[in-house]
Amino acid sequence: MKHFLNFCVLLLVVSCTAAQISEDGFYGDSFNADTHIGLDELTQNLATQEKVEAVVKGKVESVCQKKGCWMNIVNDEGQSIFVKFKDYGFFMPLDLAGKEVVMDGYAFKEVTSVEELQHYAEDEGLSQEEISKIKTAKEEYKFMASGVFIEQ
Repeated sequence: MKHFLNFCVLLLVVSCTAAQISEDGFYGDSFNADTHIGLDELTQNLATQEKVEAVVKGKVESVCQKKGCWMNIVNDEGQSIFVKFKDYGFFMPLDLAGKEVVMDGYAFKEVTSVEELQHYAEDEGLSQEEISKIKTAKEEYKFMASGVFIEQ
């Protein structure tokens, strides 16, 4: 009976994880990925607004290497935005760096504490030496994605 219950729990977890990706390749919620703005336009909008709802396209620079629970998006001009996923409801593939994505959600500015920055550096797989060099909080652009589409 114990093995049966363990099997049922495993089946439930696998089913919920599989449900994160729709048949058309979206992670999280589906949305119209054809109409989007670039990261440069998004950051220009954030200069005058506290929160910007948008569909944004960018290149993945890095992904949490523990479970894919965050990613960092960059553009050709070096602008970046830190991305988390709504309600911790879905995760990205760990090998996503270098690929283009389109995200639906909202952007905002936030100060990230030293402790949180060090935690993210650890998640990224940086060495303890690199992590210990993080000594100051950082104001950065962030994005809460309700859906992500990975371009092929």
